[in-house]
Parts: sequence; structure tokens; C-alpha cells
Amino acid sequence: MKKILIVGIGGVGGYYGGMLSRHFENNPQTDVYFLARGAHLEKTQKDGLTVEAESETFVTRPTLATDQATEIGEVDIAIITPKSYDLESTIDQIRPCIGKHTIILPLLNGVDISERIRKMVPGNEVWDGCVYIVGRLIEPGMIRSNGGVHDLYFGHAGRQSPALFEMNQIMLTAGIKAHLCNDIRMIIWRKFIFISVTATLTSYYNVGFRDLLTTDERKETTYKLLHEIAALAAAEGVVFEHDIIETTIKHIERLPFGTTSSMNSDFRAGKRTELETLTGIVVELGNQQGIETPNYDKVLSELVLRQK
Repeated sequence: MKKILIVGIGGVGGYYGGMLSRHFENNPQTDVYFLARGAHLEKTQKDGLTVEAESETFVTRPTLATDQATEIGEVDIAIITPKSYDLESTIDQIRPCIGKHTIILPLLNGVDISERIRKMVPGNEVWDGCVYIVGRLIEPGMIRSNGGVHDLYFGHAGRQSPALFEMNQIMLTAGIKAHLCNDIRMIIWRKFIFISVTATLTSYYNVGFRDLLTTDERKETTYKLLHEIAALAAAEGVVFEHDIIETTIKHIERLPFGTTSSMNSDFRAGKRTELETLTGIVVELGNQQGIETPNYDKVLSELVLRQK
């Protein structure tokens, strides 16, 4: 019997957890559990989780959806998907599910997520992961993913193991577009550079993604932040297959006008943000590596004041 736990069933966890739950609904050899809360949990418990994607809409019922980790017990793998500022409290919440053989796969934004988890559960195997997906919690019990991209990348710092290959096969057979990567750290940094710069500056200027390139000042600042974070990645030993600065600019140019980062949306709504994980960590790592980040410093200082 294999036990898979999905921690958080918002846009990310709801989509991938929903795909796994649907695949294993009638399989007595594998149980899929959802750990969630509030009205979203109550609706899922009552009517199942509805997942709406481009080509299909389906409803799935996991083995158990609950807000009590003790009702689940120890699992084989825990896939965690909350906001990065909830990481420590999430790990504490799922400790009843973590046995000595439990593997943890985080799908959060950030470059230090797995390392933070390893410090909290030093005896467990912690993989690295990131996703490219546009997913939203539309209403309690319903997830929508309609961005046309659902890629999940994961690995374990260049290592290979039967567990990695097994999980890759499980996700592929469940219809998930999974990619088992030897150089997962490069994949995570590639995404992080885009997210860090765009989340930071859309929040700083309170604009959409494409607006970062529509005035000379915003475009110049965007390039300055890209050069600083690219220098940091190089100091961290990360090697990209293409020019990461121009690749990131092209990515920004492809995004629709009017769309903005989730961090900017959180600033606008007065919610807690991922400022430390997406912006502050660049300044922190820059200090550790001796990489100057004056533009990140300036923007971070202003955003910290706005967040108070």
C-alpha cells in the first residue's frame, strides 16, 4: 500500500492532487490524501474536488480530505504546496504524517525551500521541485487551470534513485506532465529569476508584467535587477543553457497585458506576501556571496515599508 499526501489543494495542489486522486480512486494499492482547511475542505469533503482544465472538467474524491494530519498517519510521500511564508508551520502541521521513510516534495516558489525543509526534518529525504502552471481556486471545491501549461519538474540534486523513477512513472500515468531532472537546481533558479524580478517590480511599480518594459525607467530597472540576480546565480554555481537575461525578457514580452504577479495582487489586497522568499532572499544570498545588489536593496526597502 502506497500513501500519497497532498498538502494544500489550491491552484497547484488542487490540480496535481486532483490528477493523482482521480487516477487512483479505484486502486486499492494506493491512497491519496488531501490536507486542507476551511470552506474549500468542507465542500471537497461533501461533493469532491472539481478540477477544470482546458480539455476537461472532472470531479474526484480522495481517500480522505481532512484538516487533521493525525487522521492520515505516516505517508510515503508528502507533496507540499502552500505559500512559502507558511512553510515552517506546514511542516509542523504534517509531522504526524512524517515517518523515517517519508519523502517530501515541495512545489513552492523560491530557491531555498528544500534546504529549509531539510533543516526541519534532517532525517528525511527531501526532493526539489517547481511547477509552471496557471491555477486558481475559483470557489470552494473548484480549481481551474487554464493557462495551457501544467509542467512539473522535480529531482534530487543530481542523484538518482528507484523512488524518483517510481514517482515519475506514477505522475506520468496519472496524466501529469512530469519531468524528472538531473539538474533540477538550474530549473528552479531559471524560474526563480523570472518570478523574483517580475514579482518584485510589478509590486514596486504596481503594474502588470508587460508594463515593466513600456517605460524607459521601468525597463532599465528590470534589466538592473536581472543583472544582479544573474550574477548571484553564477556565484551560486548555477549554469544556464541560454542567456538567462534575454530569455527572461522574452518571457515577459509574451505575457498578456493586464496580468500581474500574485505578489502584487497580495500587496493590493493587503494580504501577507512572499516578499522575503522572492526578494529578500536575493539580498541575503548576495551578502553571503559578496555580490552587490543595490537595486534589489532599494526596492526591498520600499516594499518592506509598504507591507507594514
